[in-house]
Amino acid sequence: MEKEIKLLRNLIARLSEEDFDLEAWKSFTIVILARIFGDNSKKIKQIEKIEYDYSSWSLRDTSGTSHMETCKKLGQQVLEAAILETETLGLPNKEPQKRGKFNIDVIRDALENELSLAELRELKKILNSGDEGDTIKKNLTDKLKVFGGDVSPKIIASIIINPQIKNEI
Repeated sequence: MEKEIKLLRNLIARLSEEDFDLEAWKSFTIVILARIFGDNSKKIKQIEKIEYDYSSWSLRDTSGTSHMETCKKLGQQVLEAAILETETLGLPNKEPQKRGKFNIDVIRDALENELSLAELRELKKILNSGDEGDTIKKNLTDKLKVFGGDVSPKIIASIIINPQIKNEI
Protein backbone atom coordinates (compact mmCIF):
# COMPACT_ATOMS: atom_id res chain seq x y z
CA MET A 1 0.00 0.00 0.00
CA GLU A 2 2.87 2.39 0.74
CA LYS A 3 4.29 1.89 -2.76
CA GLU A 4 0.98 2.81 -4.34
CA ILE A 5 0.60 5.93 -2.21
CA LYS A 6 4.16 6.94 -3.12
CA LEU A 7 3.29 6.55 -6.83
CA LEU A 8 0.17 8.70 -6.40
CA ARG A 9 2.15 11.40 -4.58
CA ASN A 10 4.72 11.30 -7.40
CA LEU A 11 1.92 11.93 -9.91
CA ILE A 12 0.83 14.96 -7.88
CA ALA A 13 4.41 16.25 -7.83
CA ARG A 14 4.60 15.97 -11.63
CA LEU A 15 1.83 18.56 -11.87
CA SER A 16 4.35 21.19 -10.73
CA GLU A 17 7.05 20.41 -13.28
CA GLU A 18 8.10 23.32 -15.50
CA ASP A 19 7.75 21.36 -18.74
CA PHE A 20 4.35 19.92 -17.73
CA ASP A 21 2.44 18.23 -20.57
CA LEU A 22 -1.20 17.56 -19.64
CA GLU A 23 -1.82 14.78 -22.16
CA ALA A 24 1.38 12.92 -21.29
CA TRP A 25 0.58 13.28 -17.57
CA LYS A 26 -2.96 11.99 -18.13
CA SER A 27 -1.71 8.94 -20.06
CA PHE A 28 0.85 8.10 -17.40
CA THR A 29 -1.68 8.67 -14.61
CA ILE A 30 -4.28 6.43 -16.24
CA VAL A 31 -1.76 3.58 -16.50
CA ILE A 32 -0.86 3.91 -12.81
CA LEU A 33 -4.49 4.22 -11.67
CA ALA A 34 -5.46 1.15 -13.73
CA ARG A 35 -2.66 -0.80 -12.09
CA ILE A 36 -3.71 0.25 -8.58
CA PHE A 37 -7.51 0.43 -8.83
CA GLY A 38 -8.35 -1.62 -11.94
CA ASP A 39 -9.21 -0.74 -15.52
CA ASN A 40 -12.79 0.27 -14.69
CA SER A 41 -11.95 2.72 -11.91
CA LYS A 42 -14.03 5.89 -11.84
CA LYS A 43 -10.81 7.74 -11.06
CA ILE A 44 -9.62 6.92 -14.58
CA LYS A 45 -12.81 8.34 -16.04
CA GLN A 46 -12.34 11.52 -14.01
CA ILE A 47 -8.77 11.94 -15.29
CA GLU A 48 -9.91 11.28 -18.87
CA LYS A 49 -12.46 14.10 -18.56
CA ILE A 50 -9.78 16.68 -17.75
CA GLU A 51 -9.38 18.70 -20.95
CA TYR A 52 -7.49 21.87 -21.69
CA ASP A 53 -9.74 24.37 -23.46
CA TYR A 54 -7.95 26.13 -26.30
CA SER A 55 -10.92 28.37 -27.09
CA SER A 56 -10.31 32.08 -27.25
CA TRP A 57 -12.64 32.71 -24.30
CA SER A 58 -10.63 30.54 -21.93
CA LEU A 59 -7.40 32.20 -23.05
CA ARG A 60 -8.86 35.62 -22.16
CA ASP A 61 -9.96 34.55 -18.68
CA THR A 62 -9.51 37.48 -16.31
CA SER A 63 -10.08 35.56 -13.08
CA GLY A 64 -6.34 35.32 -12.49
CA THR A 65 -6.11 31.55 -12.86
CA SER A 66 -5.28 29.88 -16.11
CA HIS A 67 -7.33 27.04 -17.47
CA MET A 68 -4.23 24.83 -17.20
CA GLU A 69 -4.08 25.55 -13.46
CA THR A 70 -7.70 24.44 -13.20
CA CYS A 71 -6.83 21.21 -15.04
CA LYS A 72 -3.91 20.61 -12.69
CA LYS A 73 -6.11 21.30 -9.65
CA LEU A 74 -8.70 18.76 -10.83
CA GLY A 75 -5.99 16.16 -11.37
CA GLN A 76 -4.54 16.85 -7.94
CA GLN A 77 -7.95 16.50 -6.28
CA VAL A 78 -8.62 13.14 -7.97
CA LEU A 79 -5.24 11.83 -6.83
CA GLU A 80 -5.62 13.20 -3.29
CA ALA A 81 -8.99 11.45 -3.05
CA ALA A 82 -7.33 8.23 -4.26
CA ILE A 83 -4.63 8.56 -1.58
CA LEU A 84 -7.24 9.23 1.12
CA GLU A 85 -9.30 6.25 -0.04
CA THR A 86 -6.24 3.99 -0.04
CA GLU A 87 -5.07 5.16 3.39
CA THR A 88 -8.55 4.78 4.86
CA LEU A 89 -9.93 1.68 3.14
CA GLY A 90 -6.83 -0.03 1.81
CA LEU A 91 -6.29 -1.25 -1.73
CA PRO A 92 -9.27 -2.55 -3.69
CA ASN A 93 -9.68 -6.25 -4.32
CA LYS A 94 -8.95 -6.63 -8.03
CA GLU A 95 -9.28 -10.39 -8.24
CA PRO A 96 -10.75 -11.35 -11.60
CA GLN A 97 -14.41 -12.16 -11.39
CA LYS A 98 -15.31 -15.77 -11.76
CA ARG A 99 -17.16 -16.70 -14.91
CA GLY A 100 -20.88 -16.31 -14.39
CA LYS A 101 -20.52 -13.48 -11.87
CA PHE A 102 -21.62 -10.12 -13.21
CA ASN A 103 -20.71 -6.70 -11.94
CA ILE A 104 -23.81 -4.47 -12.02
CA ASP A 105 -21.54 -1.43 -12.45
CA VAL A 106 -21.15 -2.43 -16.10
CA ILE A 107 -24.85 -1.78 -16.72
CA ARG A 108 -24.98 1.30 -14.49
CA ASP A 109 -22.00 2.83 -16.32
CA ALA A 110 -23.54 2.11 -19.72
CA LEU A 111 -26.81 3.75 -18.71
CA GLU A 112 -25.05 6.77 -17.19
CA ASN A 113 -22.90 7.20 -20.31
CA GLU A 114 -25.75 6.98 -22.81
CA LEU A 115 -28.67 8.63 -21.01
CA SER A 116 -29.21 12.09 -19.60
CA LEU A 117 -29.95 12.54 -15.92
CA ALA A 118 -33.61 13.24 -16.73
CA GLU A 119 -33.84 10.05 -18.79
CA LEU A 120 -32.29 8.02 -15.97
CA ARG A 121 -34.87 9.45 -13.57
CA GLU A 122 -37.67 8.42 -15.93
CA LEU A 123 -36.34 4.85 -16.06
CA LYS A 124 -36.03 4.72 -12.26
CA LYS A 125 -39.63 5.93 -11.96
CA ILE A 126 -40.79 3.03 -14.14
CA LEU A 127 -38.61 0.56 -12.19
CA ASN A 128 -40.10 1.77 -8.90
CA SER A 129 -43.70 1.85 -10.20
CA GLY A 130 -44.58 -1.53 -8.72
CA ASP A 131 -45.32 -3.02 -12.14
CA GLU A 132 -43.88 -6.44 -12.86
CA GLY A 133 -43.33 -8.92 -15.67
CA ASP A 134 -44.50 -7.99 -19.14
CA THR A 135 -46.01 -4.68 -17.99
CA ILE A 136 -42.74 -3.22 -16.70
CA LYS A 137 -40.88 -4.63 -19.69
CA LYS A 138 -43.33 -2.95 -22.08
CA ASN A 139 -43.17 0.36 -20.17
CA LEU A 140 -39.35 0.32 -20.24
CA THR A 141 -39.29 -0.60 -23.93
CA ASP A 142 -41.72 2.19 -24.80
CA LYS A 143 -39.73 4.73 -22.79
CA LEU A 144 -36.43 3.71 -24.43
CA LYS A 145 -38.07 4.16 -27.85
CA VAL A 146 -39.09 7.69 -26.85
CA PHE A 147 -35.43 8.46 -26.00
CA GLY A 148 -34.47 7.72 -29.61
CA GLY A 149 -33.92 4.76 -31.86
CA ASP A 150 -30.18 4.65 -31.30
CA VAL A 151 -30.22 4.78 -27.47
CA SER A 152 -30.86 1.08 -26.82
CA PRO A 153 -28.19 -0.12 -29.29
CA LYS A 154 -25.71 2.34 -27.75
CA ILE A 155 -26.44 1.03 -24.24
CA ILE A 156 -26.03 -2.57 -25.39
CA ALA A 157 -22.82 -1.73 -27.25
CA SER A 158 -21.42 0.00 -24.14
CA ILE A 159 -22.15 -3.12 -22.10
CA ILE A 160 -20.65 -5.49 -24.67
CA ILE A 161 -17.41 -3.53 -25.12
CA ASN A 162 -16.79 -3.33 -21.37
CA PRO A 163 -13.67 -5.42 -20.68
CA GLN A 164 -15.54 -7.54 -18.11
CA ILE A 165 -18.01 -8.63 -20.78
CA LYS A 166 -15.93 -8.39 -23.97
CA ASN A 167 -13.36 -10.86 -22.69
CA GLU A 168 -16.07 -13.39 -21.82
CA ILE A 169 -17.83 -13.38 -25.18
